[in-house]
Amino acid sequence: MPSGVSGGHTRALAELRRSDGAAFGGKSANLGELLSIGLRVPAGFAVAASAFRSFVAETGLEGTIGRALERAASGDVDDGAAASKTIGEAMRFAPLPDAVREELVVRYDELVRESGGDPPVAVRSSALGEDSDEATFAGQQESFLWVRGLEQVCDAVRDCWASLYTPRAISYRAARGVGGEAPAMGVTVQEMVDAEVSGVLFTCNPVSGDPSMVAIEASWGLGLAVVGGETTPDDFLVSKVTGEVVRRTINAKEVEYVPDAGGRGTVRVEVPAKRRGEACLNEEHLAALVDLARRIERHFGSHQDVEWAIARDRTLPDALVVLQARPVTTVPERTQTLSGSALSLVLEAFGAPSGTSEKP
Repeated sequence: MPSGVSGGHTRALAELRRSDGAAFGGKSANLGELLSIGLRVPAGFAVAASAFRSFVAETGLEGTIGRALERAASGDVDDGAAASKTIGEAMRFAPLPDAVREELVVRYDELVRESGGDPPVAVRSSALGEDSDEATFAGQQESFLWVRGLEQVCDAVRDCWASLYTPRAISYRAARGVGGEAPAMGVTVQEMVDAEVSGVLFTCNPVSGDPSMVAIEASWGLGLAVVGGETTPDDFLVSKVTGEVVRRTINAKEVEYVPDAGGRGTVRVEVPAKRRGEACLNEEHLAALVDLARRIERHFGSHQDVEWAIARDRTLPDALVVLQARPVTTVPERTQTLSGSALSLVLEAFGAPSGTSEKP
């Protein structure tokens, strides 16, 4: 623990392992695992759910949250939206506990020293249980990109906490019958990657369940355009065993998100016409991504959904960085059509333990 960090509300990502997921959330814990096997992961730190609980307790927000959620329990859409607005406004005007703020100061200063400047960071929610095998809350909470400066980091952490109570998150938990202990939020703070290309990969074919394939989607710039449905990414299906590209679909990628010229936040820009129809990944990129898929799946022992980026103005292998890995929670029963011995041969061919089941 760095000098000056006396509490237990934060920890460097490199110090985390899967067992820390209950305290820091699945996103942060899995990033620690990826660092432990030598993968390139942006430097950063994690904020524990204890910081959120301390924030709620010290600011007296329990009553406000409880009353708002009682109103939302009616199931009415307008009631849910009103509850979300009430909770969000109360949280955004509430001060951080001194102990939490002091740890954020130390951790952020550490990033500044290591980077030699004032690094832009991504501040991302890491909800407890969001990356578990049994359920995924992915997409229910918020992320904030290209955040710069301590005060903006503190604000973004608070905004991540508030996103536990968006209308979508409230209705999602209600629909799944998630009750009992109050929800809690960890937060991941990492240095930003100026991505020339970003995307996701699945260490199996998520449509057919074929474990011998890697499915890859990629687009220009940061991943916001794909997440927001503003562009259709290039699509690749590659054999995990031979490296053969089985399917290649190149789409017109008309917009991308890039860092704002002022150094804070991101902007949406049009992709130059000549680049729109170009493949944003070449054979070398695809080979590196397949190798990455093998390593991550072998480490976790299950199919993984991986977010990655290729940094601008860098060359492989340094350019390829991992931003997140989580279990694939629904996979078709493809491998049940294979005999046990055939499945073992396929799994061993791409480096997974022969005892790995198709479902994570």
